[in-house]
This record gives sequence, structure tokens and C-alpha cells, in this order.
Amino acid sequence: MTLWDGTSGRGVELTIEASEGTLEDCYVGCSMAVNGVCLTVTELDKGEGEGRGTFTVGVAPETLRRTNLDDVSAGNAVNLERSLPADGRCSGHFVQGHVDGTGVVLDRWSEGESLWLKIGPPAEVMPFIVEKGFIAVDGTSLTVCDVNRSHDPQPWFTLMLIAHTQQCVTLPTRDVGDRVNIEVDVMGKYVAQAAGALIDRVNALENKVKELEGQT
Repeated sequence: MTLWDGTSGRGVELTIEASEGTLEDCYVGCSMAVNGVCLTVTELDKGEGEGRGTFTVGVAPETLRRTNLDDVSAGNAVNLERSLPADGRCSGHFVQGHVDGTGVVLDRWSEGESLWLKIGPPAEVMPFIVEKGFIAVDGTSLTVCDVNRSHDPQPWFTLMLIAHTQQCVTLPTRDVGDRVNIEVDVMGKYVAQAAGALIDRVNALENKVKELEGQT
């Protein structure tokens, strides 16, 4: 691929065939979420009159380290989602496409028409996963059902897919041991950062008060 200064470099690109209608108003430079990973369209063939088109995205090394895109092979199905326009209706929670890390499918089972998935997430995101809270798994906005924070043998959470969701996304094809992309609710991360900064200031103030008390 050609770099900014005209030299050639090596990298990873994915060329994906999109379902009909997905690329309707797509353009080179627009955002496309692939398995929940926000990527930039670099090449585009809308397949005018043929129904399905294709597009290409570049994948940076950091993205490969953080996500399961390195597991994708030719012929694999992936979840696709266009970015939400500023005046669009948000029918779920805000998913940025900035994946926090990958989790592992620990178990799966059916209950009626619904499908349960039990997932072991990265330890660093576990504090942001709460029962009945939002989470994105491979880009699919879902509700957390149960949460286990014990490390014996490992933390996990569960989610349930209704029949309609099973027909629209790739999660039902995931087997035990497969990696999935995890993005926690960004609001939780902002709150944690703000609270952490406040706690640091309170601790510093308490230490200063103790220091002054010791001088009297």
C-alpha cells in the first residue's frame, strides 16, 4: 500500500462483500463498523445494478492487537454497521466502535427461542460491566443479564439473544473458545475517570490537613 510520502508499506486490508443496501450512500473515507470495530473505507465498489457491493478497509497493528479481526479469514461472515448520523434516532446505546479488548465464549445454550452466551471478558473491563447495563459484543448492542466477578475460575457475564437478533448478527455462529470483541459503555469509563481524579484530590487534601495538624 502507498504511504503518505509516496513510499510503499506493508499492512493488513480487508475487502468485504456487503449485503444489499448497506453501501447505498457510502463513500471513500466514511466509517464502517466491522465486528464492532470502527474502520475507514479506503476503496469502494457499490456493485451498481448487481445488488451486492464490496468495500476495503485498512486495519492498523493496534486494532489487530485489540480485536478479533486477526481471526477473520476469507469467507467468514462479519457484522456490518454504518455510523449513526447526528440527526438519527439512537435505538440502543452509543457504540463508538472503539473496542476495549477481546473476550472468550465460555458456554452457550438455548432457552426456548432465545440463545444464551456466557463470555469471559478481559480483566481490565470487568469493573465496567454491570447487571442490566449496556455492552457491545462484536458490535451488537446487548443487555448484560448476569455478572460474576469471582476469579474462581474466572469472571464472566451472560447475555441473551432473541430470535430476531440471532437472524441478523454473527454471534450465534460463535463456538466455545472463540474470541469476541468487547466494548463497554463509554459513560461508565468517563464516570470512573472523573471519580478517580476526585478521589485523588480528596486524598491529597486529607494528607495536607494531617500535615498541618502535625505542625500545631
